[in-house]
Amino acid sequence: MAQNTPSEPGRAAGNRHFPPPPPLVSKPKGLWRRTPPAIFPPILGLFGLGLSWRTLAEQPGMHRFDPMGQVILGATLLLFTFALLAWLSKPLRRPGVMMQEIAVLPGRAGVVAMALAALLAAAAIRPFAPVMALILVWTGLAALAALGALIGVFLLRGPQEQRAVTPVFHLTYVGYIVAPLSLVPLGYTQVATVILWGTIPVAMLIWGLSLRQLVTRTPPAPLRPLLAIHLAPAGLFTTVSALLGYSTLAMAFGILALVILISLLGSVRWLLAAGFSPMWGAMTFPLAACATACLVGLGPAGLWIGAILLIAATGLIPWIAFQILKAWAKGTLAEKTNAATA
Repeated sequence: MAQNTPSEPGRAAGNRHFPPPPPLVSKPKGLWRRTPPAIFPPILGLFGLGLSWRTLAEQPGMHRFDPMGQVILGATLLLFTFALLAWLSKPLRRPGVMMQEIAVLPGRAGVVAMALAALLAAAAIRPFAPVMALILVWTGLAALAALGALIGVFLLRGPQEQRAVTPVFHLTYVGYIVAPLSLVPLGYTQVATVILWGTIPVAMLIWGLSLRQLVTRTPPAPLRPLLAIHLAPAGLFTTVSALLGYSTLAMAFGILALVILISLLGSVRWLLAAGFSPMWGAMTFPLAACATACLVGLGPAGLWIGAILLIAATGLIPWIAFQILKAWAKGTLAEKTNAATA
């Protein structure tokens, strides 16, 4: 009489196969582990927009526009504070994430825009909290210098093709020119003068190298919106020169800013051929900087030109910022810009 023997694995119940449970995937806990630096360029543009409205309100007979600038600046300060806390949670968890951020172009542009946004935040609060504004200025300058050193080391150690000059070089190595917007009203005119004359040759070198590259090769369509950054130094040089009393220099750079703007507008279809992307954030602050430059550097005619540009910027900059921040809220911005994870 046959005895029942234990069935072999896999043969029980009619040879039905029972697959092992799927492996457990451990998801790191904590908020904002992949906050994309791409949120900062549009915030930079919103700061520039608010400061431009404030500049318009400072012109004769324009004081009624002062609330517009204050509302924009107040809201942007809150937004910047939240975004800064969200991004800083990454390097606080893992400091090495910084090198991963600057390894990609959107990350480099974003982290530098973060430092510049601190400088613009100082300009925003300067009339109400001058001491805090001064602290923000020195903090922003120190952060910008540290980022410039890190990016320089990364580019020198990387392959040759990564060392091509990009418009982001203006943000990294000419961005110091944002500091005089606060330093001059606070009485640090000598420091502001040194920054002005120190950054002008750097910007001219970047303009020249970028123009040569543009003649010899066509940039990819997704990166073309970054070309708008070339407008920002000309606008800032105009404003800072006017603040320091160099009216002729301000006029010269104001005209240069208009020439660059007209060139960009003439090729707008080519610039935006790839459609909307987070790179559009790079266009926001240069437009606001150009509007401010016209208001302060081009005389009576500049007031009308600046006002027209400011109205256009008021329609465009918040829309771009909203689209980019909406992508952040949906979680797609980090994917599109290849943001690092802490």
